[in-house]
Amino acid sequence: MAVDAAKAVRELQETLGDSVLLDAATRSSRGHDRSHHPWEMPEAVVACNSTHDVSRAMAICHRNRIPVVPVGAGTGLEGGANSRAGSVCLDLSPMTEILHLGVQDLNATVQAGVLKSALNNAALPHGLCFPAGPGVDASMGGMASTRASGTKAVAYGTMRENVLGLRVVLADGTVANTGGLARKSAAGYDLTGLFVGAEGTLGIITEVCVRLYGIPESTEMALVPYPTLGSAVQSVSAAIAAGIAFARVELLDDVMVGAMNSYSGVALTVAPTLMVEFEGGPAAVQESVRRFGRIAAVHGALGYEFSPDPERRDTLWRARTDVLPACAALRQGAVTWSTDVCVPISRLAECIEQTQADIAASNILAPIAGHVGDGNFHLAFVLDPDSAAEHAEAAAVNERLVNRALRMGGTCTGEHGIGAGKREALRIEHADSLPIMKSIKAALDPRMLLNPGKVL
Repeated sequence: MAVDAAKAVRELQETLGDSVLLDAATRSSRGHDRSHHPWEMPEAVVACNSTHDVSRAMAICHRNRIPVVPVGAGTGLEGGANSRAGSVCLDLSPMTEILHLGVQDLNATVQAGVLKSALNNAALPHGLCFPAGPGVDASMGGMASTRASGTKAVAYGTMRENVLGLRVVLADGTVANTGGLARKSAAGYDLTGLFVGAEGTLGIITEVCVRLYGIPESTEMALVPYPTLGSAVQSVSAAIAAGIAFARVELLDDVMVGAMNSYSGVALTVAPTLMVEFEGGPAAVQESVRRFGRIAAVHGALGYEFSPDPERRDTLWRARTDVLPACAALRQGAVTWSTDVCVPISRLAECIEQTQADIAASNILAPIAGHVGDGNFHLAFVLDPDSAAEHAEAAAVNERLVNRALRMGGTCTGEHGIGAGKREALRIEHADSLPIMKSIKAALDPRMLLNPGKVL
């Protein structure tokens, strides 16, 4: 352990006592997310229970010039929570208190470690829900920090649209509050928007105030197989142009469908498939179902299977959530590397078809899934962990994917974030504004201690 780090750890122990964990098992389990990116053991893990804990720990690390890496549920896919040697990990997962449930105002304030499922369980008796964010059970602070979205972003937006305010600990331990409980504000700079998506590089989010929504009266889901991915995407584009409102519309290629069948036992037709869902009043939902059925038929849909049983719907959406382990199970001993891009919907079919051709020309297994309603899709590379050649080929396919998306006016990541894995892609995408980002980072974190090696 470096001298400065050892001194900082002693100070942390003196101040925070048993919350400072030094055992190898904890340092290992909390030192990384679920991505394929490399990580190193932090010098210590501080299990934080409050904003005050984070503030005190950050002040000590700032004084001793020790890098700090925050981690929540650890569900990220771009190495955003991966520690490095000589750093201290601030574990926010113990911060699980729901501080305020504004039933009439449709909002909630929670500590950063509150899981999405816990917030929804608290909101459910009041007929409310928090639909934003990924299917995986992530923490609210982590979702805000990465500007996460997920299957319902087409209807409810991403975390950017759903965060009303934050409590943030800055690099020197200062606590700042942004936003508030009001539904809108024109007061000053949008500091909430600045920290949402900053991935812990500008400050550590400790509390989040979010919008809540009423639970829809009626829900209908359908599975729609197609002859090609292109025809599936084109039907969604036509439906959106016609004003049909989706609650969810997910795209799966035939390889991904096969993986889901094998792993989750859902017995879907092995073909490029849309999973569509509509929400609202019963009459409006039925009208959307009918209208989309006509559009799907025009674009060559091979079927239109409804799932009226709520348990069947839950099983299907769980299978969609579990696509990453399903892909890993396609090959014994494999590891997965999940990546994402987002393009304008008008270019989505073209981008996916070109990506499919690129995968077919390679020696890589990479099933495709996407949030087709907002132009975001993913590859799940399934790789031999010991094959440097496979990892290099996957990296080349991924680089071409990113460049293809940027040429089409898209972005290198729709929801995973930059983390440690897409810094070069960010440099290419935002070459002209990167100096502004660096200036903001230098102003808020002049010692470059917050989540080093991420984003910039």
